[in-house]
Amino acid sequence: MKKMIFEEFDGYSDIVEEIAVSRKYGIDYTEKKDSPDQYINLLHPQRLEFHVSDIFQETPSTKTLRLVATNQYLPPFQAGQYITLFLEIGKIRTTRPYSISSAPNQTGYYDVTVRRVEGGLVSNYLLDEVVKGQIIESSGPAGNFYFNPLFHDRQMICLAGGSGITPFMSMIREVVDRGLDRSIYLFHGNKDLDDVIFHETLNTISKRSKNIHYLPVIENSEEGYQGQSGLITGSLIKETLDHLEDKTFYLCGPQEMYWFCIPELEKLGIPARKIRKEVYGPPARISDYPGWPQEIKAQDPVAIKIKGHKILEGRAGEPLLVTLEKAGLVPPSLCRSGECSLCRVKLLSGKVFQPPGALVRKSDAQFGYVHSCVSYPLEDLEVLI
Repeated sequence: MKKMIFEEFDGYSDIVEEIAVSRKYGIDYTEKKDSPDQYINLLHPQRLEFHVSDIFQETPSTKTLRLVATNQYLPPFQAGQYITLFLEIGKIRTTRPYSISSAPNQTGYYDVTVRRVEGGLVSNYLLDEVVKGQIIESSGPAGNFYFNPLFHDRQMICLAGGSGITPFMSMIREVVDRGLDRSIYLFHGNKDLDDVIFHETLNTISKRSKNIHYLPVIENSEEGYQGQSGLITGSLIKETLDHLEDKTFYLCGPQEMYWFCIPELEKLGIPARKIRKEVYGPPARISDYPGWPQEIKAQDPVAIKIKGHKILEGRAGEPLLVTLEKAGLVPPSLCRSGECSLCRVKLLSGKVFQPPGALVRKSDAQFGYVHSCVSYPLEDLEVLI
C-alpha cells in the first residue's frame, strides 16, 4: 500500500508510537488540550525579547549581533528564515527583517548579520549605536526560504549577493554541524574582496567539508587575485557544475542581482520551479524599476490623506509604509518586501506603483488593498489603515 505524504515527514513514526503507548497506558493529555495557545505561542510567538550578548565585526561595513532571549527560550526555526526587529529610533518606530545567520540546531542564541546601507536609518543605528546588553524585541521566525526535503533537490546551488549570504550561512552551518546528506555550491558575488562577509569562515568550512563548495566572485578584483572575477554568469555556473539536473537553485541578494541572474539561469534551461528567491526588501531606487512611469520623479511630493486622521507629506519614491512611520503611525509589518501582507492598507483614492512580484492576494486586490511596504504613490492618495 502506498504511503500517505504525511507519513514521509520527519518524526511521524515517533508520534505514532507515542499515541500507541498513550492509549495502552491511559495517559491523560487533557490539561494540555485545554490550553493549546501556550504551546502554539512557544513555537510561533508574536514577540521575542533579547539582550545583545555580543557583537562581532565581520567586515568594515558589517557586524553580527548575537541575541540571547531574556527568558532563556528560543523557538525553533528553519535555516533560511528571518526575524523582524521592532525598533524605536528617535521618534520613529519601525521594523526591519534580518535573516538568522546562526545554525538552527543550537538553541542558545540567534545571530543576525547587518551590513551598512548608505543613508540607512536602521542599519546605521544597529551598527553605530547598539551596544552589548541592550534589549531588542523581534517577531518569531518567519519566511519560506528554506530547504524542504519533500520538494527540493539535495544538491543546493546558492547564489548570494552581498549581505544575501546570511540565510545561506545558516544553511551551511546546519549541514556541517549535523552531517546532513546534502551538498551546497555557494556562489557569493561582491564588489570588493575586503568586504566579503564570512569569507574566512567559508574558506575554512569548504576545505574541511566535502559537501560545501564555496566560490566567491569579485566584481572589482585587484591585481594578483586568483579567484573568480566579474559577475555570477550562466557560463560560470555551467563550468563549475558537472550537470544541471537534480539541483535546486536559491537566490538571495539585491534586486539588481535577480534581474541579472534569473535570465542567466533561464538561458541554461533551469525551469522556474527549480528557482527559489528570497524577498529582499523594497528596491533601493524604485524609479529605475521596469514599469515605473518616467514622467514621475522619485522626489516628486505627494499628499497622503489618512481617513479619520490627517494629511501627510510624502514623496513618490518613498514606500507608503515609510511615510506612515515617519508620521508616528505604526501599521503592523513583517517582511517589508511585499510578501507577508501584514502591512496592507486600503487605497480609497489615487494610484500607487507596486513592483511586479508583490504578492497581493486576489481578494485584497479586488477590494482595493495594497501592501504599503512596496506601494509608491504616483499622485495624491487617501488611504484607510
